[in-house]
Amino acid sequence: MIPDPIDAVVLMGVSGSGKTTVGTALAEAVGWPFHDADDYHPPENVEKMTEGRPLTDSDRWPWLDRLRDLIVGAPGPLVLACSALKASYRDRLTPPGARVEFVYLRGSFSAIAARMRQREHFMPPGLLRSQFDALEEPTNALIVPVEMPVGEAVTAIREGLHLF
Repeated sequence: MIPDPIDAVVLMGVSGSGKTTVGTALAEAVGWPFHDADDYHPPENVEKMTEGRPLTDSDRWPWLDRLRDLIVGAPGPLVLACSALKASYRDRLTPPGARVEFVYLRGSFSAIAARMRQREHFMPPGLLRSQFDALEEPTNALIVPVEMPVGEAVTAIREGLHLF
């Protein structure tokens, strides 16, 4: 039996795990549009994170709804970089009847903290602990280690999800 076509591939994980980098490379490799969930945060969420305050579930629901609507309204498959830290967030992102595949970029706190210190982003490294605390590792996602070079990660995702 041939599986339904993919509506979206979501690169998920904590801040600094490489979602945007790997997601951009994957989108280019498969010829799909790339979207970064950070671009869909309302100004209040960005301000809160910039101030070093973690988001609550109530902060995230409207943002996740916007991202789900993005998947629903897309004319074809897309690649989305989104933290999707909790199972309930992943459920909320997945439109009824849609095939959304999650790719979990997994790494240790120390490895990701080191990466975050080397980049500029509105999310300060001090919030990384809150992301790890909120993280519910997925049981139904393709897992890619953050230490894997980008090209190898893209190949592993394409092979794991049969994207050729």
